[in-house]
Amino acid sequence: MSTPNHLLHPHSLTPNQSHSENPLAISSNDNPFPIKDVEQASSSCSSDSGPVVPTTPLVSFLERVQETALQTFGKFNFDPKLYVDLSLKHDLPAAEDGFDRLTRGENGSVSVEDLNEYLEKYFEGAGEDLVYSEPEDYVPEPEGFLPKVKNQEVRSWALEVHSLWKNLSRKVSSEVRDRPELHTLLPLPQPVMIPGSRFREVYYWDSYWVIRGLLASKMYDTAKAIATNLICLIEEYGYVLNGARAYYTTRSQPPLLSAMVCEIYKRTQDHELARKSLPALIKEYQFWNSGIHSVTIQDAEASGHTLSRYYAMWNKPRPESSTIDKESASKISNASDKQHFYREVASAAESGWDFSTRWMRDHKDFATLATTSILPVDLNTFILGMELNIAFLAKVTGDCIISERFSEASLVRKKAMESVFWNAEMGQWLDYWLSNSSCKDAQTWEAGNQNQKIFASNFIPLWIESFHSDGFLVDKVMRSLQSSGLVCASGIATSLINSGEQW
Repeated sequence: MSTPNHLLHPHSLTPNQSHSENPLAISSNDNPFPIKDVEQASSSCSSDSGPVVPTTPLVSFLERVQETALQTFGKFNFDPKLYVDLSLKHDLPAAEDGFDRLTRGENGSVSVEDLNEYLEKYFEGAGEDLVYSEPEDYVPEPEGFLPKVKNQEVRSWALEVHSLWKNLSRKVSSEVRDRPELHTLLPLPQPVMIPGSRFREVYYWDSYWVIRGLLASKMYDTAKAIATNLICLIEEYGYVLNGARAYYTTRSQPPLLSAMVCEIYKRTQDHELARKSLPALIKEYQFWNSGIHSVTIQDAEASGHTLSRYYAMWNKPRPESSTIDKESASKISNASDKQHFYREVASAAESGWDFSTRWMRDHKDFATLATTSILPVDLNTFILGMELNIAFLAKVTGDCIISERFSEASLVRKKAMESVFWNAEMGQWLDYWLSNSSCKDAQTWEAGNQNQKIFASNFIPLWIESFHSDGFLVDKVMRSLQSSGLVCASGIATSLINSGEQW
């Protein structure tokens, strides 16, 4: 795998108090996009003309197939992702030639028979480039499985869930490694756990919950394999992709790999995994704390607080949902506004909360998505967790310098979160709306920019020991949660707005 350039080792990082209090702050001149063949990003983060990560010829072609399939089959039970997950039986030029020779109607559609015949001739089925892989550490009932669960009905249910690991375990076919140009699936070295159904590949933040489950199932080797795959993505791209497909290289997802590694280490004491993960985790940390993801807010005392936001490197329809995104943007006439909308959609997908009124200026209008104009509580909580996790992993592997620097960085971020997000009256941490989406200069903190709408993400800092070790704070926040309206009989709602969106 190639090693990305322009990424500083923490030993070379020095405090830059004029820009930020963060002892690990990175200059805006450093390239935050360590992807092959991508131009250096401009220092202005408000431009929607770049950077745009080039897609692969296969993905571009499959978007054309996707469009024709919609015109032919109609919207009923139509899944655009199916078509960009197809792999070629032959070279791309042959498939393009066959596609161009299809007889088309006025709206670009072809007959159902012709399209089905074409797809059968030139493509393997979606997901066929993943093959079943028996997890070697699976047993029907692990020794010491969920020792605190005594109820037999609940234990039976838990064992049914445990048995799913056998059904979801896959490995990438050798054909993907041998002929990557025929596949949108990315080659990963270790076996994987897929979500299932239409999701035929590894996803980033899903993997955190998968690993928590695998550890409960005592499947430590399988958990390590998943973490190793994600580390390989960082080594190749500079960050963990949203998912292991060529069309997901333009964005990441909530950064939870450091939490996965720490959870595994605490169960296994695997020093080699901890040691191997550190360079990759530091590289991922720099991705989230430089360039377009980094924003500085200046408080009333003129102290700068640098925090992070979601910002996808893409201003076109998402290939896996190209037809849907185009329809959503159909009422936007200006080309630049359309590009801006596509970036906001992709950035919402990077957040994992795709989609939610949390990212909309008007919760009734999807076209008002403004993800890049928001400093999110949860993202910065995850990055605070990353700082603490890297400090821990560095300490157990004997690198005291890195451990101390990331411990210091965690204190700085905690202070930033208290200054920018905390609302004492509500007893919650609130997302912060930016006055403008440019990150060239520090923006002045304004109380009115806190989003006072209630979301489950307002309470996520309690997940981090830095916050939940404060008993008085925990009591205050728990009272706020209990009266928030989010607590339901079957769990916690993500918001109080029944918008029809997933989140």
